[in-house]
Amino acid sequence: MTDNKGQISGEYLLLVGILVITVMLSVVFIADENELNAAMSAARSGVIEGVGTSSVAIYPTDSYDVYPDLKGNLMYPYSVEIINVSYSELGMDDVYGKKKIQFQVYVKSSNEYTAGELDSMGERINYNLRKSLAISFNSTASTNKLYNPVFSPHYVYTTANVKWV
Repeated sequence: MTDNKGQISGEYLLLVGILVITVMLSVVFIADENELNAAMSAARSGVIEGVGTSSVAIYPTDSYDVYPDLKGNLMYPYSVEIINVSYSELGMDDVYGKKKIQFQVYVKSSNEYTAGELDSMGERINYNLRKSLAISFNSTASTNKLYNPVFSPHYVYTTANVKWV
């Protein structure tokens, strides 16, 4: 009874067991946060690309052919400043069985534009945001040509209309 040779190994096993359980629980939370961080990074990259290509009036051919008649001011370079890119969780999506995340972009412009022109610029920004997400999560094959919605392992992503400040 006075022999203590097995005491340290028993305490060591208890400590290692608690550490393993703690690490396993932490991995679940870290993986979800890492996925959201990757999504936010991809969203910001897409917004920057969308603002950049729109600001220098670079458009796909189908848009370019329509813009001279409908949105003449967008044919010339303009200045748009990104204020904020954020997301909110909208709960579980019943259709896809994943949590739904909606991105919201806030921008401003020093020029005066019509509501239609602002909508066109906002649509271009949101398109590039969603495209960047789809490329980042390698889910371009599982979405439509407008990249809406975009899928990742645990989330489904959409965008709200761009807010002009």
